Amino acid sequence: MGMKGTTVIVTGGNSGIGREIALSFGNKGANVVVNYIVNEETAIDTVSHIKNLGGDAIAVHGDVTKLADCDRMIATATETFGTVDVLINNSGITRDNLILRMKEEDFDQVIAVNLKGTWNMSKAVARTMTKQRSGSIINISSVVGIIGNAGQSNYVASKAGIIGLTKSLAKEFGARGVRVNAVAPGFIETKMTENLPSEVKKQYMNQIPLGTFGKPEDIANACLFLASSKASYITGQVLGVNGGMI
Repeated sequence: MGMKGTTVIVTGGNSGIGREIALSFGNKGANVVVNYIVNEETAIDTVSHIKNLGGDAIAVHGDVTKLADCDRMIATATETFGTVDVLINNSGITRDNLILRMKEEDFDQVIAVNLKGTWNMSKAVARTMTKQRSGSIINISSVVGIIGNAGQSNYVASKAGIIGLTKSLAKEFGARGVRVNAVAPGFIETKMTENLPSEVKKQYMNQIPLGTFGKPEDIANACLFLASSKASYITGQVLGVNGGMI
């Protein structure tokens, strides 16, 4: 699954799962555009690591909730590397609470970043990919977008929406040789999950037949596969990476 010469954009590519995805593509020789909205230092550090791995990379600031920023990111990528071959829509936030306590702005912000951001970036890259008649868009959804989760109605709605968006865009872009798929992670070990109470972690663990939490590289490997020629006849699909939770 070599990616030498392939240009990849990873939104939210400076931390967590996004960083691991960016590093994995860089390790395969790809040109990686590391998008970030905060923490420029971590984005620059990610770029440095990718170059040390043998890939090339740039850090690009941009807010995925703003279509103009998304258009600029695509333009920067094509000006720097010539084209965009793979888009990983990874940017996401959480604002968890029970619906009775959830503020309207918490719902709006999560939908804006997770769902609208995915739509914005897909729209921004559509002209480039359909014109070249090739490309792969990979949207990061979640297991809870399939099964639901109490206290996350905003997050779940956004991730379920991403699945619907993925299937619709696969039908829109298929005739132009552009594939659109989603990866739905289960419980993945990140800094965000490190701080969960041990009791909560135990409850999740009991739902996982493989008996262990996933790692960011598990999601990166799924993205590498879906972006590669080995997945050339796969589009409109949701790949669950959840240890058997569903």
